[in-house]
Amino acid sequence: METERTSYWVNHLAQLESEAIFILRETAAQFEKPALLFSGGKDSIVMAHLARKAFYPARIPFPLVHVDTGHNFDETIQYRDEYAKEIGAELVIGLVQDSIDRGEVQEEKGPFASRNALQTVTLLDTIERNQYDACLGGGRRDEEKARAKERFFSHRDDFGQWDPKNQRPELWNIFNGRKHHGEHFRVFPLSNWTEMDVWQYIKAENIPLPNLYFTHQRDVVHRNGSMLAISEVVIPQTGEEVERNATVRFRTIGDMTCTGAVYSDASDMEAIIQEVATARQTERGTRADDRRSETAMEDRKKEGYF
Repeated sequence: METERTSYWVNHLAQLESEAIFILRETAAQFEKPALLFSGGKDSIVMAHLARKAFYPARIPFPLVHVDTGHNFDETIQYRDEYAKEIGAELVIGLVQDSIDRGEVQEEKGPFASRNALQTVTLLDTIERNQYDACLGGGRRDEEKARAKERFFSHRDDFGQWDPKNQRPELWNIFNGRKHHGEHFRVFPLSNWTEMDVWQYIKAENIPLPNLYFTHQRDVVHRNGSMLAISEVVIPQTGEEVERNATVRFRTIGDMTCTGAVYSDASDMEAIIQEVATARQTERGTRADDRRSETAMEDRKKEGYF
């Protein structure tokens, strides 16, 4: 029985890998200046790993583009810099602080302020400044209902906006990358993957990850159903429950102001896989930004978000 299960995962992951590599190569073939959106999270790391396999022995033909809110975990930034250097990739960083300084966005005020939503303007500025005509993203359809509406090749208009009702059919995996001047595409090679697929692939390929994904002790504050890491931008307020040295890990990584932790003793890949298999909450269920409204993610994506 164990042999059959192992054989299933090997074949299943091989099919997903082949599909993703095909899409990565199609992106390189159809677009003049594509880029790979790299957050330092597991999905973008897997996508970069697939790109290395797709174009080996050459370097990946995409720059790694990171939109930095200035409120990222130190571990994420360290991993990002070391990874780009290791694979010899160009690293392009769009700073939300620059968008604030130029007056393009207004920073939220108050104890629960977040820069997460401000990333959209910085991302669109980075795309326009560098004239990227396609941006590879690590989004998956199982993550959230808005992302389930995306195509592999997802069209964005000349304002960077997404219209879920105006997307092109992709019958027989034939992708249409034609566009007008000023428009671009978001491309999602991992669309058909699940969180479990990602972790199984990371284990099979022995891909190193930021230590945030594994169990560790951290001071946290319980806020609006999320467990946020206490930092210079997440400050406990009167009446909030604070927990010192909580044993936690992160299922998804982003801005510290909205990325929630989960209790976990999972210290290796096998333990994480077992944990994911029994989880009753999606990985984005810990994200505070998705709870601002019922359509929070879809609204942000229509405006040009990842």
